[in-house]
Amino acid sequence: MTGAKSKAATAKSDSRLSVKKGAGVQKMSKAARKAAKDPDMPKRPASAFFVFMEEFRKQYKEEHPNNKSVAAVGKAGGEKWKSMSEQEKAPFVAKAEKRKTEYTKNMEAYNRKLAGEPDALEEEEKEREDEAVEEAESDKSKSEVHDDDDDDDAGDDESGEEYDD
Repeated sequence: MTGAKSKAATAKSDSRLSVKKGAGVQKMSKAARKAAKDPDMPKRPASAFFVFMEEFRKQYKEEHPNNKSVAAVGKAGGEKWKSMSEQEKAPFVAKAEKRKTEYTKNMEAYNRKLAGEPDALEEEEKEREDEAVEEAESDKSKSEVHDDDDDDDAGDDESGEEYDD
């Protein structure tokens, strides 16, 4: 049996080619893989159901002061929401839409801030400050002009000599 390799010799060569565990690529934990959240980023708006639940929790807590179960409140709120008609849900839907438009406005401002563009409110403040500075400078220049008029040396040049026109 010349030229034939034994199983032990084949296993040995395979072990040299295999990748060692723990070497090279390391597994990252779920928390490490997740991108860090920006604390300045606006929170997403609540849906109509969650707007409803804000009020429902208060009512439920008043009616059932001894209840400590969050699950019971959620289950009762869900059942109540399902039993409500579209007309009964309308005020909550309107509040949710209002929050959504506010959120989109805040997100646009946040994205402009990230991109380095000045915020619209900041631009207005800068314009007001610039106008105030310009007014102060124009008032100052007027007073300086009036101070120059008060001088009685109207015919004098810089050397102090008088001249005739």
